[in-house]
Amino acid sequence: MSLRRLLKSFVDAIRGLKHVFKSEQNFRIQVLVGFLVLAAAVYFPLRSWEVILIVLLVLLVLLVEILNTVFEYFSDLLKPRLHHYVGVIKDVMAGAVLLTSLVATVVGIIIFYPYLENLLK
Repeated sequence: MSLRRLLKSFVDAIRGLKHVFKSEQNFRIQVLVGFLVLAAAVYFPLRSWEVILIVLLVLLVLLVEILNTVFEYFSDLLKPRLHHYVGVIKDVMAGAVLLTSLVATVVGIIIFYPYLENLLK
């Protein structure tokens, strides 16, 4: 692959991320929460594996939200009149985002709880 094609791929990917950021309110909220969680991970003396897990979970939530957006756009191409599963697909993807966010939240609480408890003492 030439350097020019590689650069174009990066530009295209960044354009896609910008589009999701501009068009999806939930993604913007998740990015904000992700930055806050990452700031907390820097502030507290977390172990290396805790930081790695936090970073991976933040990225996983954002990735699932991006995939949800892709499925929504694709489903909108089909329109509900073409197939009754379009609404089901959207609901399932929204459920995937919710489940991922809940798991990330629970893991975050488990990791940060001891540090927050010490901070509040």
